[in-house]
Amino acid sequence: MLTTGVDMVEVWRIREAREKFGDRFLNRIYTENEQKTSRMRDPELAARFASKEAVMKLLGTGVRGVGWKDIEILPRKSGKPEVHLHGRALNVANRIGLKDIAISQTHSIEYAISVAVGNADQP
Repeated sequence: MLTTGVDMVEVWRIREAREKFGDRFLNRIYTENEQKTSRMRDPELAARFASKEAVMKLLGTGVRGVGWKDIEILPRKSGKPEVHLHGRALNVANRIGLKDIAISQTHSIEYAISVAVGNADQP
């Protein structure tokens, strides 16, 4: 069964949260590797945020079902983003028989959008 998730985030929201809460915000939402590979650029952080929410929707959990850092979005050598699941997100994926996740993200100065598509045994 095909399962999907999509999300859009305003880049200014991520910038404001980073400026207001600093490391507390960054360390709550992003793994250390995500922070490094995004080079702390707000559009890239926003794209990862949107990707995490898209994956949460794909899993059917929403933001209450898994932790932000249970979903890690890292670039392959080619630059294409890749999803790594940990903890509760991995448990949900195993429970629904999720075999793979493909993700696509884009961003401009104002918005970041992500689409996640997966193949699962159950909804």
